[in-house]
Amino acid sequence: MGTQSKIPPLDDPVEKHMHREVSSLKTGQTVSEALASIRNSPPFASNIIYFYVVDDLGKLQGIMATRSLLLSAPEKLIDDLMVKRPVAIPTFATIFDACEFFTMYKFLAFPIVDEQGVLVGMLDIRTYNAEISSMNEDLFQGLPKDSYDDLFQLIGVHWEEAKNSGIWTGFSVRFPWLVCNVVGGLVAAFLLGLFEYELERFVVLALFIPVVLALAESVAIQSVSISLQSMHKDGLTWAKLFIKLYREGLTGFALGLGTALLVVVYSYLRFWDVPLTATLLVGITGGVTLAAAAGQGVPNILKIMKMNPQVAAGPIALVCADMAALVFYLLSARFFFG
Repeated sequence: MGTQSKIPPLDDPVEKHMHREVSSLKTGQTVSEALASIRNSPPFASNIIYFYVVDDLGKLQGIMATRSLLLSAPEKLIDDLMVKRPVAIPTFATIFDACEFFTMYKFLAFPIVDEQGVLVGMLDIRTYNAEISSMNEDLFQGLPKDSYDDLFQLIGVHWEEAKNSGIWTGFSVRFPWLVCNVVGGLVAAFLLGLFEYELERFVVLALFIPVVLALAESVAIQSVSISLQSMHKDGLTWAKLFIKLYREGLTGFALGLGTALLVVVYSYLRFWDVPLTATLLVGITGGVTLAAAAGQGVPNILKIMKMNPQVAAGPIALVCADMAALVFYLLSARFFFG
């Protein structure tokens, strides 16, 4: 298709470009009642791709394709015909995030929901293309599948170009967050200085610092990856964040305890030192638990603060994990070595 794309700025919020006039139906309606309500109050927007089913509070419950609504028996309930647990874009997402949704799921439109799951708008593929935006609705619905597949590929190209932008752009986006690692290294040196007495008297403690930090960083990166993958599934609130932190903390505790036992077996067979064994068991378990919580919390907090977590989350989470694991390990050493 010789279409000319018109991609909005990728860091724009989706709220800025979404359609607020959404074609919606109510749960509990039959097909006949739904069609009657549409006739009595025709949707303002002409570009009806899907109907969105909401409850009495306006929360999104499902999606109804126009074809299914027209071809189903009048007595059928909307609740039985709609696609439940629909994929929705949260209001805090950016156009860059929406590109990922379009290229991943290949839907023609996505509902936009707020943090409570209330339907507030809709974003369709016309946002990305000037020619398709001016098409007649019937012509758009009748496009061959191969034709609108080209549009998804075009969106994907722009998405990849944004991710693989010029050297200076990449440097300016990524370098400020790498400064976090520099600061983290300096803070780590300062913290080691606070425990200089223990490290000089019990040199064996220093031998296991790389293991403690490596485990904490590995778990933090795993948690960051899991957090970024699940971030788009539903709206994010502080209450939901605390639940996520609690669950990830329990997972981190199990991971920390399991890895600590492996290190403890080696250290005890090698040094026959009970305080060292206790320090490693408590230090690694606690450090990995805190690292998991940091890996889960940092991306979500950045998203709540309207910042891009995909670039910043990794460096910040690693610094937090290193600091937490190091302090927990050295405090454990001070306690057990007296």
